[in-house]
Amino acid sequence: MKQRYNRLSAIKDLIKKNRIDNQDTLLNLLKEEGYNVTQATLSRDLKTLKVGKISDGWSGYYYSLPENDLVAESEKSYIQDVRRGVVSIEFSGNVGVIKTRTGHATGVAFALETLCLPEILGTLAGDDTILVLLREGYTREDLLESFKTRIPESDD
Repeated sequence: MKQRYNRLSAIKDLIKKNRIDNQDTLLNLLKEEGYNVTQATLSRDLKTLKVGKISDGWSGYYYSLPENDLVAESEKSYIQDVRRGVVSIEFSGNVGVIKTRTGHATGVAFALETLCLPEILGTLAGDDTILVLLREGYTREDLLESFKTRIPESDD
């Protein structure tokens, strides 16, 4: 199965290039691109991408991506979640533990996944701790550099 951030990019491209009016059509287009996902996963992806439906003015509705400034505002919100929540980060090989303020782990993990940092394979959140798995070939230093670039002023 292809990785999540590639799939999200493919969904955006398909919506930009096609008039898609339902999830079944999008699922079939994704399958043609080599992405075999469930309807539930696609629904989460559409929510993550802030995809909405707009009227075409005469025959129905179709999927549309948000305007760039809306995406930027959404990304700023996720960056703030990370900034507010992270207390510390420690690694052992490609496994990291992010300590957060109590109750912030789920929000921070969601923000990290939504920001699609290429170094992160996946996260598992508790109440104040996030387990982070790095992708093959990435290091702690790569992730911290990505934090400095995408989430400036974050502590490491």
